[in-house]
Amino acid sequence: MVKLTNCLEKQTEVSDELYAKIMKIKAFTFDVDGIMTDGSIHVSIEGEYLRVYNAKDSFGLRMAFLNGYKIGIITGGQSQTICERFTKFGISEDDIYLNSKDKLKDFDHFCKKYNLSPDEVAYCGDDVPDIPVIKAAGLGICPCDAMPEVQRQADFIDEHPAGKIFVRDVVELVLRAQGKWNFDVTKYDKLF
Repeated sequence: MVKLTNCLEKQTEVSDELYAKIMKIKAFTFDVDGIMTDGSIHVSIEGEYLRVYNAKDSFGLRMAFLNGYKIGIITGGQSQTICERFTKFGISEDDIYLNSKDKLKDFDHFCKKYNLSPDEVAYCGDDVPDIPVIKAAGLGICPCDAMPEVQRQADFIDEHPAGKIFVRDVVELVLRAQGKWNFDVTKYDKLF
């Protein structure tokens, strides 16, 4: 067993097998609704879907990008506001897969694009359409409020619910384990 530090500086104990998976990670991929958000979607009178994101989760994405990790978004959501939100973190619009019906196909495309093997990529999902990717990824992760069938397939169930520093915790746990949780203000200022 290995002790890792999460974003609240709490010690999390993981198996040697899980630790080995964490140490291979070079990229992160995420669903949006139920991962980046608590799953709630507000609809404006004009029919635009509105989501609430956590700023601490967003900083976690920036830290991953700042430290050289590739990031992909794979979502069934179709709103252009999703692209607008994540391109601000340095994520290429080409790495944001909207209206994904076959998330595994999009995950494979992301891996091939960056010459990554699936075991070098973490995937965070919360519902049935995410299960094939959770099983294929090197590190399949879900929040504590993910659907039970997802929890049964995940390598790691984080203690945080979706949209409530879950993303930050996952990113920070991996980066700290790999010795890459480093904030360079000069680089940050140039990138963001």
